[in-house]
Order: sequence, then C-alpha cells, then structure tokens
Amino acid sequence: MKILLLNGPNLNLLGQREPEIYGHETLADIEQAACKRAEAAGARLEAFQTNYEGALIDHVHAARSAMDAIIINPGAWSHTSIAILDALNSFGGSVVEVHLSNIHKREPFRHHSYVSARADGVICGLGSFGYLAAVDWLTRQP
Repeated sequence: MKILLLNGPNLNLLGQREPEIYGHETLADIEQAACKRAEAAGARLEAFQTNYEGALIDHVHAARSAMDAIIINPGAWSHTSIAILDALNSFGGSVVEVHLSNIHKREPFRHHSYVSARADGVICGLGSFGYLAAVDWLTRQP
C-alpha cells in the first residue's frame, strides 16, 4: 500500500505555533512517526506540506495514478476549499481527514469541513496520534 500524507497551511510551524492547541511536536516528528508506522505495517508513506493550495491540489491529482490512499490535514482549507474537495473527489482510493485539535470545540467557522464530504474517515482532537490512527486504519483495510 502506498499512502500520501498531505498537510496544509501553517502546519510547517508545528511545535512553534500555538502549542497549547497543536502540541509541541514538529511536523517532521509527526511525519517520521507516521512513516515508521506505515513501514511496520508493510506500507510506504510519502509526506508533503505546503502553504499553497494549488500545490496541494497538484499532489492529489498526481496521487490518482500513484497512491492507494491519502491522509490529509488540510488545515484552514478544510473550511474554505471546494477546490480541494473537487480534487479529492477525483481520487479513487481511501481518504482520511486528520485534525490535531477538535475542530468542533473551536470557533464556529471551524465546525464545517468541505473535505469531510469526501473523507472515508475523519479523526480530530487526538493530537499527533490521529495520524497514526489514520495509518493503522488504512493498513487494515482489505
């Protein structure tokens, strides 16, 4: 199984930006743990982070022919991007949406995610463990 891990805007600042909400781990820490978890399950995980919506969409498009699943933390684009939803709708594999914080306990504008309309599963509020849970679920699929 080949898994693409996508992270959206500002997630490159993990460990520095609002650690009381997002934790103290860096994105590199999270990506490394997710890669190890995937490898232990016999899967391969590639990670990509961007602050540019078009670059994230390009990676979803490329995944159509190269990946079996996508784990995505779209960050703030969750609540604004129909374009990312449309790109994910063109992807035939499994999609798991992950958020470090519980978006439903935060500001009202964060309660709706366009990405959730395509996601096969949504994990929020479990911190970095949400990424590992996503890998575990994907690698247990038939």
